[in-house]
Amino acid sequence: MANSALQGLRVLVTRPEHQSADLCSALQAQGALPVCLPLLEITPVSDTDNGYPLLKQQILDLDLFQQIIVVSPNAARFAGELIDAYWPQLPIGITWHAIGQKTADTLAEYGITARVNPAGTDSEALLTDTSLQDIAEQRILIMRGEGGRTLLADTLQARGARTEYAELYRRSCPDYTSQQINSTIYSSPDAILITSGEALENFFSLLRPAQEHNAEQRGQILSTRLLVPSARVAKLATELGCTKVYIAHGADSQAMVQALIATIDVEE
Repeated sequence: MANSALQGLRVLVTRPEHQSADLCSALQAQGALPVCLPLLEITPVSDTDNGYPLLKQQILDLDLFQQIIVVSPNAARFAGELIDAYWPQLPIGITWHAIGQKTADTLAEYGITARVNPAGTDSEALLTDTSLQDIAEQRILIMRGEGGRTLLADTLQARGARTEYAELYRRSCPDYTSQQINSTIYSSPDAILITSGEALENFFSLLRPAQEHNAEQRGQILSTRLLVPSARVAKLATELGCTKVYIAHGADSQAMVQALIATIDVEE
């Protein structure tokens, strides 16, 4: 362990609590000291929510869609559970798409084989897939959380498709005390891992109320190496003032850890 690549590095892990174990284990295997501060709280839509009747109908109507896009592991998990409940056998003839290998792996647990575009792990990469080009009059279901980017639907509609959102969960920023923020964000981490634009925005929303911290402390946070999963999130981080931004080849644990290891020589 003494020769592990990340020996002794304090790494702030910001994934939702139920998704952070694999990443923390991978960091520990490289000698790092992960510090958890989930920046997204994930709550599935329940049968008492106003949007549930529409969601249930969309699941019952799966066989009416030519293509289905699943945008995240959370969407895959909640969709898989609902599909298991209402479809003893999967409908045939649907082209499934997963954004990211982890999303595809989660769908596979429910017997669903999904395409993963090797060009990248974001919506921009997915939109280059050959099966999403000539799609006039196709019905396409986008499985995701409530809200978020509209790029997928806007682009697919511009290509002639009819799109719908199946919104399976909602995201929110956890409520932290100043003591929790001080012991994580302001405890001089060596690196910060953030896997989505929304998580990055939540990170900065936690920084803003902390007026007791001086400019030097804030500057230290902004100059801490930051690992993100895409050029889009990197651009947002730079616009927010981060000065050491590194892009991983995706948001999965292996990609994030390998990208962090690659920064060691750069930083030294």
